[in-house]
Amino acid sequence: MKILIFGRGVIGAIYGWALEKAGHTVDFYVRPGRAADYGPLINMRVFDMRKSFKGVRKDEAWSVNYQEHLDVDHDYDLILLSVQHYRFAEAASFLSSRAGKASILIFNNFWTDPEIAAAALPKAQLVWGFPGAGGGFSADHTLQGGFFRMVQFGTFNPSLSEREVAIRDLMRGAGFRVVEHQDFRGWLWTHFAINAGLHAQALQAGSMAGLMQSMAQCRGAVLNVREILPVLEARGVRLKDFSSDLAAFELPSWAGAAAMKGFYRLHRPTRTMVDSASSPEEPKYFCSDLLAEAQRLGVRVPRLEAAASFFQIAEKTH
Repeated sequence: MKILIFGRGVIGAIYGWALEKAGHTVDFYVRPGRAADYGPLINMRVFDMRKSFKGVRKDEAWSVNYQEHLDVDHDYDLILLSVQHYRFAEAASFLSSRAGKASILIFNNFWTDPEIAAAALPKAQLVWGFPGAGGGFSADHTLQGGFFRMVQFGTFNPSLSEREVAIRDLMRGAGFRVVEHQDFRGWLWTHFAINAGLHAQALQAGSMAGLMQSMAQCRGAVLNVREILPVLEARGVRLKDFSSDLAAFELPSWAGAAAMKGFYRLHRPTRTMVDSASSPEEPKYFCSDLLAEAQRLGVRVPRLEAAASFFQIAEKTH
């Protein structure tokens, strides 16, 4: 396939690298002038967990190709879209007239309704998924992080379209395991809520790494997530459908904290992803968006309310 990665974010770079290694052609769309800023190489230092849960460290100076203009009649087969969730509307608007005939794989966090958020895009061309990867870029364009074997997928169609089947096969062909979710909207919202609970504590701890290194902070994160669950229920999410995702937060708080801290300490790829994360603003949006929804629904979240000073945003752009 001929694939275009929208932007040069961590998720797009990791999956672009993996797909190019699987024999596909990969380009990046970036804003005019950014190609020169980024330079021709991405220094990859990532843990690949497709064949081993312990991960295999990959170190490579990856030569990449940037496009600063996207023609309406381009010939890309796939556009991979993964941006900060509060930037999604802007990206969708830009691509609405530039989708061409490509499938659009949406690899994104959502707290709004995903279908409504993507209404500007051609519905028949959309494929819904979620990555299992993380990390960050350093100042010298080195990408440090990792990616798991599993990739999450779901659909809002009665049955899978030919495009959806083809993109799942693309991922399998690149060595990934496809995990299917029956209620993908609920899964996305549950994942978002978990992240909001973790970020609220990480902002107080100074960083996600600071959170994961402290039993007290980990316990605070567990209590945050537990407090947020009624917000999901008020939205109509059936929590029992996501019991495996929520298992650590349903344990006694000390046990959930010990599990989080222990996994971070013992699993080097996860530790690398956490320590390298480099998106200082998005955690604030996770927390502020969730708090606003809790207030709208009349659900009390006292721990999140007490932490609000840590995630104040001067001016929202979504």
